[in-house]
Amino acid sequence: MILEPAPTVRELLAFYLEAGVDCALAEEPVDRLAELEAPPPPRAAPLAEAPRPVTAPTVMRGEAAPAPDIAIASAREAARTAPTLEALRELMQNFEGCALKHTATRLVFADGNPQARIMFVGEAPGRDEDIEGLPFVGRSGKLLDLMIGAIGLNRTTAYIANVIPWRPPGNRTPTPQETQICLPFIQRQIELVNPDVLVTLGNPSTQTLLSTREGIMRTRGRWFEYETGQRTIRALATFHPAYLLRSPSYKRLAWQDLRAIAKVLAGA
Repeated sequence: MILEPAPTVRELLAFYLEAGVDCALAEEPVDRLAELEAPPPPRAAPLAEAPRPVTAPTVMRGEAAPAPDIAIASAREAARTAPTLEALRELMQNFEGCALKHTATRLVFADGNPQARIMFVGEAPGRDEDIEGLPFVGRSGKLLDLMIGAIGLNRTTAYIANVIPWRPPGNRTPTPQETQICLPFIQRQIELVNPDVLVTLGNPSTQTLLSTREGIMRTRGRWFEYETGQRTIRALATFHPAYLLRSPSYKRLAWQDLRAIAKVLAGA
């Protein structure tokens, strides 16, 4: 039996980074097994002290998030009252109903031209987006730039956002509750941008915004009607750039979707 060589430190770091582990929680490693095997000795009973006044415990900001139904209702009310994109951004900066806000570095609101005729919406920010505060700036973002560039668009002629504006820890999938809490904000964002064409990137944003249970393989390339309450926007689902990086054979289908988008923009 041939044993594989032990991975190097560089290989281990690359593995953890790919898995989404990109930050440490403490300065020194903690051996949890050692703690279980050798519990600390019990503390000596403290000497009697004069009674102290009872005070309310200190609660850290964001430590106790409201119940999901309360947070969803709060998000709906806040989003409804935003008259502009600037006001919506400020409301989201101050919103405390989503626990993701307190694990992310910053709000990732949007990028591009608010007056654009086309709006792209992904699922959630990744590590690079969390650092820069802009959507689609990592490897996926570079591919998205190439994709929209192929039909004559760039970040000055398109508007880009995500359903979830805060990065989930370790790039994990957002929970249904987190998605529903953030949904009113992206819906209001779409209403304020008011594009002629809405493009959902990937399965999560497609199912969330277009109210479908079908997978991206069935929905991509199909035109939907997105209702804002004031008008109907033509919407098309296509693959997320991150998926195309993992499965480059589907770029051909994505190109077909981009050509369909360009045709609609040219004829509108």
